[in-house]
Amino acid sequence: MLYLGLSCLLLHVFVVSGTELTFELPDNDKQCFYEELKKDVKFDIDFQVISGGNYDVDCFVTDPENNVLYNEKKKQYDSFSHVTAMKGVYKVCFSNEFSTFTHKTVYLEFRHGDEEPLLPGMTGSTALTQLESSCVSIHEILKVVVDSQTWYRLREAHDRTKAEHLLERVTYWSVGETVLLFVIGIGQVMLLKSFFTEKKGSVAATT
Repeated sequence: MLYLGLSCLLLHVFVVSGTELTFELPDNDKQCFYEELKKDVKFDIDFQVISGGNYDVDCFVTDPENNVLYNEKKKQYDSFSHVTAMKGVYKVCFSNEFSTFTHKTVYLEFRHGDEEPLLPGMTGSTALTQLESSCVSIHEILKVVVDSQTWYRLREAHDRTKAEHLLERVTYWSVGETVLLFVIGIGQVMLLKSFFTEKKGSVAATT
């Protein structure tokens, strides 16, 4: 088993180039990201709003000639794939300009290029040894694990944000109820005191 693991590590592996980040998008603001790509290169974009407002954001993608390739309004999450028709700088923009007071936290993953064969010279019809087949299987499983971990991290961040927001609202509501109880209690005491004060005054007047 140790030999198998070391052999897999020594294999020449090519992976898809990509960028993965989480950024803050203030209200009434727009942020853009740029990537220079060659012609006939496939790229994939995945994004999700983790926190803020109604968890929605505007997103659009343009090519080097500013032709709009993708344009969606108020999306919570989405994916987009495209094959470049020309070489140049491609732009991905996120807009929160429709929001007047809530900022957003957005997760973005940008991948481009095709994944090369795991083994040199391997094609779909290449016969593999047992060791090579095991390495390919491990590689595919690890890719699934990475995608699953990313999804679970996003869900955890999203749920944590909602839980913290709920905790904040419950705290404010509890503080408000406590203040209200004190005000009502003091008001009742003062009201009862005024009743007894008026009674004493009326008795004194009759005598």
